Amino acid sequence: MPRILASTNAEQREQTQRKVLDAFGELLFSHGLPGLTMTDVARRAGVGRTAIYNYFADLEQLLVAYALDETGRFLSDLKTDLARLDNPVDQLACYVRAQIEDLSKRHLPPGPAMRSVLSADSFAKLSVHVGELSSLLQNILQRAVDQGFLPPAPIPDLAHLIHGSLTASASRNTTDIEDRIEATVRFIQAGAGAHFDEFGKPIKLFSGAA
Repeated sequence: MPRILASTNAEQREQTQRKVLDAFGELLFSHGLPGLTMTDVARRAGVGRTAIYNYFADLEQLLVAYALDETGRFLSDLKTDLARLDNPVDQLACYVRAQIEDLSKRHLPPGPAMRSVLSADSFAKLSVHVGELSSLLQNILQRAVDQGFLPPAPIPDLAHLIHGSLTASASRNTTDIEDRIEATVRFIQAGAGAHFDEFGKPIKLFSGAA
């Protein structure tokens, strides 16, 4: 009998795990978390009902793995997009747009719901990525202030208000979504104190340090 190479086993395991995570995301989006079972996920993924436990011990572990995977990929893509922009006000627009698009199609339950179904340790694992997102936004805002594109403000408080506005703007209704995103981008930029010339280019309010 041919011997199966370890790399082949590892690749097969990775592919199966990906199928389980994708199936879980689809079920979260279509049915929500309440009442969802490992058996449901196994059936959607085409994995044996008992075999799924070789990958995830329970629904909580699966939820954490899925959330970390989704947030990690979102962060990676967002950082790549931000790196293409030089102006911090344009970076703020990119951040806002990416967040609204993600929140509008997000499969994950909102933060309070996640906290209610996860143990403290599991929720703490997710908070690492949440903190990284907040730091990313605060860094953008601080650069904008330092360079004179935004007026001085308490950066953590401003970031908190922006995230609150983003959550309120999220919707799965795709009707006129581009118009809604653009309106929210402009609303948040203006609320932060940004000004633009007649061509929509950010202008400095004063000469910053950079």
